[in-house]
Amino acid sequence: MSRALYRGASGIGGKPAAYDAADEARYDPKEPSENGIGGGGGGRGRKRHLVAAAVKIGVLVLAAAALVGSVVWAGSLYAGRGAAAAAAAAAASRGYRRLQEQLVTDLLDIGELAGGGVRAREAEVCVPEYENYVPCYYNVTDAVDVADLGGGVVISYERQCTREGKIACLVAPPRSYRIPVRWPSGKGFIWKDNVRISGQEFSSGSLFKRMMVEEDQISFPSDAHMADGVEDYAHQIAEMTGLRNEFNFNEAGVRTVLDIECGFGTLGAHLFQRDLLTMCIANYEASGSQVQITLERGIPAMIGSFASKQLPYPYLSFDMVHCAKCNVEWDKNDGGFLVEVDRLLRPSGYFVWTSSLNTHRALRDKENQKKWRAIRDFADSLCWEMLSQQDETIVWKKTNKLDCYTSRKSGPVLCSHDPESPYYQSINPCIAGTRSQRWIPIEHRTTWPSQSRLNSTELDIHGVHSEDFAENTANWDSMVRNYWSLLSPLIFSDHPKRPGDEDPQPPFNMLRNVLDMNAHFGGFNAALLKAGKSVWVMNVVPTNAPNYLPLIFDRGFIGVQHDWCEAFPTYPRTYDMVHADGLLSLEKRQKHRCSTLDIFLEVDRILRPEGWVIIRDTAPLIEAARSVVTQLRWDARILDLDIASDEKLLLRTKFSLNTRCMGQLTRHGSSWNRKLPLDRSGKCMLQSRGLGG
Repeated sequence: MSRALYRGASGIGGKPAAYDAADEARYDPKEPSENGIGGGGGGRGRKRHLVAAAVKIGVLVLAAAALVGSVVWAGSLYAGRGAAAAAAAAAASRGYRRLQEQLVTDLLDIGELAGGGVRAREAEVCVPEYENYVPCYYNVTDAVDVADLGGGVVISYERQCTREGKIACLVAPPRSYRIPVRWPSGKGFIWKDNVRISGQEFSSGSLFKRMMVEEDQISFPSDAHMADGVEDYAHQIAEMTGLRNEFNFNEAGVRTVLDIECGFGTLGAHLFQRDLLTMCIANYEASGSQVQITLERGIPAMIGSFASKQLPYPYLSFDMVHCAKCNVEWDKNDGGFLVEVDRLLRPSGYFVWTSSLNTHRALRDKENQKKWRAIRDFADSLCWEMLSQQDETIVWKKTNKLDCYTSRKSGPVLCSHDPESPYYQSINPCIAGTRSQRWIPIEHRTTWPSQSRLNSTELDIHGVHSEDFAENTANWDSMVRNYWSLLSPLIFSDHPKRPGDEDPQPPFNMLRNVLDMNAHFGGFNAALLKAGKSVWVMNVVPTNAPNYLPLIFDRGFIGVQHDWCEAFPTYPRTYDMVHADGLLSLEKRQKHRCSTLDIFLEVDRILRPEGWVIIRDTAPLIEAARSVVTQLRWDARILDLDIASDEKLLLRTKFSLNTRCMGQLTRHGSSWNRKLPLDRSGKCMLQSRGLGG
């Protein structure tokens, strides 16, 4: 009897795994401490807590006295003054308040020192088996191989997120990890040790799973996936859709492409040069991961599968869906997988399917004939038009005429209730989006790049006023300039430049993969592109925030809905920058969900070494977050945005080494930054580079 393996919350173990066995033994998840990681005990600990508590009480008394004093002082300034004097007094009051906040922060630091160094317990570093850890999916470690599980094992690719078994340790990179090759060079080759490969995964014959593995790197020749090359393949698809070549995709309204099981992102890398934005999705894979390797190359990707759940994208979002030998059995599930493709496609969008099943030779087999007819007939019932078939490739076009559905004799019914952006809900066997104002054929949409600047009519569909949208755009343009002025001296430290100089050209572009945790209208994405940055942004709309994900897709960007109390569907070390505007305020309003520590641990997992975190929020929340990030050993700085604003920035960089080397790095600086100096036991090896002592 077969037994099912589901991809559970941890897949490896229930409690945190750390390098220090003694520390692991002391960890008790049933008795969490105030910082949320774990508790210790003993009389000495109680004495320290008493001292710390006494100091903090003193701090609160001082802070209260300061606040009362400031109120009296500000009131005296306002009394009997005019409007100008009142404004000056308000500015002075804000400045005085900032001095108070700094005073409180400094006193708290003094209190921690006076309390015998009582600080929140630092998170441990996970054991090496967790270096490719992906929560919510079944994880196969070095110690467990699928082949060892025996026959009859059914592996489920469904996402299963639970709070049980959550780990609270920092996922460290492999010992031989190297800083990724920067864009655009990284599109052509990556460091072999940065991804997990076994060699067996390259025997599937997939069109886009072709690479050259050398001593320390993996290269991706653009024409390696098939005899005629990816450029000829893209040209063939364009001709089959009635276009002259792939340069005309944009003119025909094609901007966003969903590539199912994309191989290693070869098509997406090519289409990016044609102003098309391709999102790759593939199942979780323990080795040879399509998603991990594609992201390492700097191409958009995330873990996702055609199983029993809908993908976390809105309906009517993609202009093209592509499947080249993607191992999805389109004739199964009563046509449910094709219904899901139809949900995601915009009117007049294209479904491109390349499969050996489509060849005359394969169709000599009666079973293959039965499968092919089932797929063709179901596509007809969805009102898809087969435009062309050449060799293994078929192109269907989704209808843009609503009356087609009423004239059918059979097929899926129209949805009576279809959520615009379902979050991993069961596949709904009905045709979605037909009642939406977003039912607009792609040929009638504004083309890229004007598409990103929605007009008032397009904004009305999403309930957004053009004035609010314009203000949001201007704010983000200004904010990105401020961000870059702060980051440029640090990001481009390998290529120094003076203030006012142009950013260094590739290969000195140190940012490529960017994740925005609370994307709103996608303004951060738009401002980065307007500033000429060679980045792509994963725009995330939290499930507890207003849902502007359809608007983001209508601007020609890509994104996903996500609950930040769960793990993001990606591998460790896949983003160069993580940005969050107002996320802490959003989570604060939703009590009893998860801790800030849980969210920051996930940010640390997905961020690359030498990557950056920018958190923008109200001053009190940023100050509170600083005490949390110390547990993660982050090198964090707090910066004021504007004297007239109550917001602050938490700016942080992730060191390119295991946290056991953190102290030595602090003493010796980060002059080395290419390989992690760790031996097999996790011991820091800075001494071998002449940096340690």
